[in-house]
Amino acid sequence: MADTLKERPVYRNIHITQIVGYRLPPAGIVSILHRVSGAVLFLLLPLVIWLFDTSVTSEISYDHFTSVFSAGAGFLPGWFIKLVCLGLIWAYLQHFIAGVRHLWMDMTHNVSKEQGHGSAVITLGLSALLTVALGAKLFGLF
Repeated sequence: MADTLKERPVYRNIHITQIVGYRLPPAGIVSILHRVSGAVLFLLLPLVIWLFDTSVTSEISYDHFTSVFSAGAGFLPGWFIKLVCLGLIWAYLQHFIAGVRHLWMDMTHNVSKEQGHGSAVITLGLSALLTVALGAKLFGLF
């Protein structure tokens, strides 16, 4: 009887050299991106506050706000500022949609592996699609 028992696999942590070849499931990617987007939002919070303050203070400050996107600010060209704002847009959308996903999973309490996979793919796709749409608007494509 002891001969017929199958040996159980042993799972160990991966080594740093194996990270490049390691394939995370979509839920793992969403989890990591949720943390990264939260960190980006936190670190760029002073920029977000400045952008908001400049855009709502007066008409003159709003004109300055909009001119930064075309003329740039100091040594930073306008396209770079747009790129930073696109990063902020992605971080916000990714963090928000992943947060809603986590809230949904916490409320239902019966998430299967397939549902987690599906909701992770939807989260990644929806955040990418909305980022592309808002980025196209930011860069003046429509």
